Order: sequence, then C-alpha cells, then structure tokens
Amino acid sequence: MRPHFRLNAPGLKPRRQQLRNLAPDTERAIWSKLRKSQLGEKFRRQYSADGYVVDFYCPRIRLAIEIDGRQHQSAISKKYDNYRDRYLQAFNIKTLRFNNTEVVNDISLVIDRIKLSLPLLD
Repeated sequence: MRPHFRLNAPGLKPRRQQLRNLAPDTERAIWSKLRKSQLGEKFRRQYSADGYVVDFYCPRIRLAIEIDGRQHQSAISKKYDNYRDRYLQAFNIKTLRFNNTEVVNDISLVIDRIKLSLPLLD
C-alpha cells in the first residue's frame, strides 16, 4: 500500500511564505519567466510535496524545478538532494535542478532546458 502523500500541506504554509519572501535573485529571475503561464504551463512558487518544499512546481505535469545555491555543493547536501529527488520520483514527480551560476550566466539556456521538459503545445 502506498503511503499518503500530501501536496501543499497547510502546516507548511508559513515555511513556504518565508521562502517566497526570502527568495534569492536567481529564483526571482526564473519566476519572472515561469509566472502567468508564459511557457504554456502553470507553475507554482515554493510548493510543498509531502514534507519538502520545491522552488517551482507544475502540478499538471508533475514537474519540480530547483535552483541550487552554494549550500547545495557539499557532499552531504548532494546526498540529501539525491534522496529527495528519488523520493519525489517515487510519486511520479520529476525534478530539474539548476545551479545559481547557470541562471546568472545564461538564463535563456535554463529556460530552454525547462521548455524541453514540457509537453508540446497543440
């Protein structure tokens, strides 16, 4: 039997709000490209999937997007991120990861990679 899985749990709302308010410039830059269905899909910002909060989430296609800062470069953080991605994948949620440097150096390439993960529009 599959365990109960909660999306956007009410108990995590304060944490999601805090993360939105403290979003780094790289997340704000990506959000400016994702918001208002600019890519043809509706994305949510700081969305929770079970106990985890992902930077961006598209519910219709179950796609999470993470923008990783320096804190994600340590071996422990990479191991945690890998576990978290596999956990979400068990619930059919795909995770795309980009680091801050990619966003700063070539946001167009990051957006193109996101577009490749979206279903073709009719």
